[in-house]
Parts: sequence; C-alpha cells; structure tokens
Amino acid sequence: MSHTTPESLQELAKEQWSSLETQLSECPLTAKQRMAIPQQEMPAQDPAARRTNMDEVTYGYFEEQARVEAERCLQCKNAPCIAGCPVAIDIPRFIRKISEADYSGALAVISETSLLPSICGRVCPQEVQCQEPCTVGKAKKDPFLSVSIGRLERFVADHGGRSVPQVKPETGKKVAIIGSGPAAITAAADIRREGHGVTVFEAFHKPGGVLVYGIPEFRLPKGIVEEELNTLQQMGVEVRTNFLVGRTRTLKDLLEKDGYNAIFIGSGAGLPRFMEIEGENLVGVFAANEYLTRSNLMKAYDRERADTPITRPRKVAVLGGGNVAMDAARTAVRLNAEEVNVIYRRTRTEMPARAEEVDHAEEEGVVFHFLRNPARILGDENGQVRAIEVLKYELGEPDDSGRRRPVAIPGSEYEIEVDTVIVSIGNDSNPLLTTTTPELEVNKRGNIVADESGKTSMDRVWAGGDIVLGAATVILAMGQGRKAAAAINEALLS
Repeated sequence: MSHTTPESLQELAKEQWSSLETQLSECPLTAKQRMAIPQQEMPAQDPAARRTNMDEVTYGYFEEQARVEAERCLQCKNAPCIAGCPVAIDIPRFIRKISEADYSGALAVISETSLLPSICGRVCPQEVQCQEPCTVGKAKKDPFLSVSIGRLERFVADHGGRSVPQVKPETGKKVAIIGSGPAAITAAADIRREGHGVTVFEAFHKPGGVLVYGIPEFRLPKGIVEEELNTLQQMGVEVRTNFLVGRTRTLKDLLEKDGYNAIFIGSGAGLPRFMEIEGENLVGVFAANEYLTRSNLMKAYDRERADTPITRPRKVAVLGGGNVAMDAARTAVRLNAEEVNVIYRRTRTEMPARAEEVDHAEEEGVVFHFLRNPARILGDENGQVRAIEVLKYELGEPDDSGRRRPVAIPGSEYEIEVDTVIVSIGNDSNPLLTTTTPELEVNKRGNIVADESGKTSMDRVWAGGDIVLGAATVILAMGQGRKAAAAINEALLS
C-alpha cells in the first residue's frame, strides 16, 4: 500500500493555498468553488516505521492544510454539524476563525463548550457525529468527504495556545466527582467554573480514566491528557488518586460525613465481557481492558524500564470489531507479534470501529477474518492457548440494531494457530459502587439509571458517561458530564 509522505502533502497544500489566496483576494468563493476544493489528507508516519514504535501515528495538519480545509466549509446558516455534536460546539464559527488565521480565537470558540479539544480532535468518531450531517458530505453523498471537522479541531488545539478557564468567586459549596475520565473531567470543569469546590476521586494511581488506560499512546499521547488534567488543577480542582469510592468511602460517607453537597458519578464501564466459550480460562487469554491497561497505563511495552509483565505474543487473535479491538490489535503489532488476526462475525461495513482505525490496522499488517466467530479456544497440555476454532457465518435478516444478523454455517469450523487471544466484545459497569449503595437504581446491565439531566434515584447524586450509557464515545460521555454539571449547578444555587 502506497504512503504519501508528510513533505509531499505540505508542498501540495502550499500550492493549493497559494491558488486559493489569489482567488479570495479577488472575491469570496462561491459554494460551488468551495465544494471543488479537495479534502486534505492527514499526514502520518509510514506504516512500516510505526509498527516499531508507540509514537503518535498521525502528525496533524500543517497550517496550509488547515487553511485549505477550512475554506471547504460552506458556513451553513442552519449549521447541521452543531446538531451532530454532543457538546454543541459552534463549528462554523471556529472554522471561520481558522480561515482568518485566528487560531487562539478558534480555540476560544471551542472552549466555550469543550475543555478537551486536543483529545476529541484525535479520538472522537466525527464521521458519525458532527461530520455525518455536513452539507458538503451530503452533496458528495459520502460522509467521509465532509469538512474534516475533527482534524481542524485537533489543529486548533495544537496551535491555538492554552488558557485556564475563569472561575467565579467561591460559593462555599463542594462537589465530589467519582472517576476522572471524559465525563468526570467535563463535569468537574463546568462545576468549578461556577465557583464550587470540586474534588475528583480516582481509583487508579493516575487520573484520566479511559483516556489513560484504554487508548494507546500511538492514538492519544498521554502528555496531552496530562496537560488537560493540569488545566483542571490550575482551576482549583483537587484530584485524589488511589481512592476507591465504595471501599475507601461510600457515597453516603461523602455526603453525610465529609460534607459534600452533591456527587457526580463518572466512573465508566470497566468490567469486561467474555464470550463464555470453552477455553477462556487458558493461559494467554486476555480481556482487552487488561491488555491495554498493562501497556498504556503501566508502560509494559517498554521492556527495558517497566516491570509490568505482559505476554510477548507470537500469533494473536483479537475477538471483536470496535475501536478497542483495533487498539488491542495494533498494540499487539507493536509488541512484536508475528501475526495479528481480528475475528469479527459481520462484514467490514458493519464494524463499529472508526474506518480510519481499520485502515491504519490494515496498513500495519493486521489480518481481518470477516463473517467468522470463535467456537472455542484450544489449549495444549500445559493449559496454554495453542489455537482458536472459528465458525463461518453469513448475514441474515436485520436485527434490533438495524444491522443484518450473522447466521452460523453448520459444519464450517476450522482452526487458526494462535498463542494469545484478546477478547474485545464490550464492557459492563463495575458493580462495586452500586452494590455498596442500594439506593442507586440500576438496569439489567448494571448501568446506573439516570434521567436526562443525569439525576439518579439517590438524593444529591448525578451520573453520566459509560456508567450510564454503557461503553460509548469520549464526546458522548462529555455531553452527559455537561448536562449533569448544569443540573448540579442549578441545584446548588437554589
């Protein structure tokens, strides 16, 4: 597969921008002229090189690329892109600022509703959110040809400078935030802006939640997450790590003994699901959460400096088709696996993973087995994984999700030789918090039941993010954090 070098992309963008600048100096561009501007390709590491390192795969737009891409925006009056954004960023306005080369102004627009643009610009699935209703993509009948809103957001975050949001005078009220992932960070920032005291309680030794333990360095550098958390602490938010709410303190303790006026639960969904097939207890079978946590949070990939054990894989099978499965597969590649197989029971079209992540995995040599599903995991005499038996499938009628249901083909079993199996079929909520707090209503999956504002069945307690939604996206979690923060702020003022 050919790879366009960053240098050639920059040269092309310089030529395109020079031509556009001349046109713009004469008269404004028409919608037709904007539609004709080609979408800018994201510069990235060469696939052969990036297999051997944990550095970020994509480099971000050059300035000339950002300026050209910004001119593709039609500045629609009805702004359908805003409706597609879970935190309602004023997308046309920040893109217009890029057109004016006012990158700090663009960042200020984004920061009105989002504290995490450098993160969202990298990991959010814009193609099924803000970019899906984009008029440009609709006209071209392809959401992947929409204005590259996510890439522009990342550019602004990386070039617009950094400032600490203003905090109103102290109110004397204080709020406990459980967890430190995207929902929790967003809620903490919005509540702190109003002058309330905020304490974040994190069970792990490092804050950041899924941003730190779940998403690999090559997709989201941890230094970026640390910068965002530093901003939160500069606002006056206290962060307490190694604090397991439900064990160290209960929710009732925080409210009745520690004097917190309200609580927001944003502890995520960290309990991995398994397939309940034969062989899942063999040595060499991992939950994707465990595999990624060892690598991401504990730096197990750095064998010279980290003591965290992790299997050195030879042949790997990853079960699942979401972003976490892609992260696990691409991590295994970087841990020097000879062969990495992704086994998914539908076709590529139905995969929930971002198309960009699937493309990157293919470029890095990951092998995809579509319309396949594991029947059992086979072990050797020592209880170590030696192979996985898979069954062929075909697509039948659509199920409740609207996707065609995979139907097994009897007698089609065959084996794939592997020594490592990574299960990535989703997560449920960890039951610790809810089992120690019977006042909290949960659904059959163990997720906390909350209304549109995030209010739970327990007085003065709100919740949001994956603990309510199940495993979702960073930006959806942030949207829930914002709604809950607004409700908490209103309750504390009454």
